Amino acid sequence: MDLNYLTVELSGGLELQFQLLDNPLTHLWLERMALRDQYPLDHPARFYGFDSQETEIDRATEMIQQCIATINAHQVTIDKPFTNIFDQDYLNYLHNVFERYHGLLDKQDHEYWNTAPKSVQRALAELNIAVHRCETVTRSNRPRFVCTWFGLPKTQTLTSDMMHQYGTLNPPFGSVCLNYAEIGKTLEDLVMDDDKYISDEAFLPFNHYSADFVARFYEDSSDQVAERLEKMQQYYTAHQEFFCEKGYKYFPNTKLLPYRFPVAHLIETQPRSRLLETIQTQQHITRVSLA
Repeated sequence: MDLNYLTVELSGGLELQFQLLDNPLTHLWLERMALRDQYPLDHPARFYGFDSQETEIDRATEMIQQCIATINAHQVTIDKPFTNIFDQDYLNYLHNVFERYHGLLDKQDHEYWNTAPKSVQRALAELNIAVHRCETVTRSNRPRFVCTWFGLPKTQTLTSDMMHQYGTLNPPFGSVCLNYAEIGKTLEDLVMDDDKYISDEAFLPFNHYSADFVARFYEDSSDQVAERLEKMQQYYTAHQEFFCEKGYKYFPNTKLLPYRFPVAHLIETQPRSRLLETIQTQQHITRVSLA
């Protein structure tokens, strides 16, 4: 592998350098990364969990209200009044609006989407991000940032063998992992959301990948991982007929497990607490490079 480092530069000049992992999964990801400069970096300020709870709540509330207002100014599509970001049922309702009118991955064929102004299309696409920002604030508020490139095709998929070999249930602090690229929800999401609006087609385990990635500045305890798996087992058992119809006849199944897929690890040069404080003041990505 000729490339060794991923560097992410933030607005105040901080450069975060990550050591690339030398394995086939990383090589596949780098092939997609080679295409990134043809597309704009989407939401360079997509940081989570670095600010106070109050600030994060205000930011999430403002974002989701702006999306709703823009969409409804064009056509009243969201007919339930906004409650608050702690109302998971309402967030599920909004996510279903996004699924229905935006469409699933690479299936933007709904008449609403095709006839809506660009500003409304953007607001509808951002509604998904806004919902997940709200969920992050209300659940864990753990620090991370996400890099996605708007319009970069998501056509490549991971095999079960590769997922099993290179997936991990608990990446260490500073891991760069493939971002979930589907438009839908995994078994892990279903457990957390208790979603009564989601269509059967929107249950989508991790499958496609792209250049998109998430840099995580936290790690779970072994007890948190065990609790997550136990809840997923219980949910699977309670809805086993549905999952069997989808081809998942047992749990744990590789495709159902809450794997993360690391491709690089942070080169740590300062205490973690100081690093988090520094990132908190520079929550905007100015450059992503490989060397």
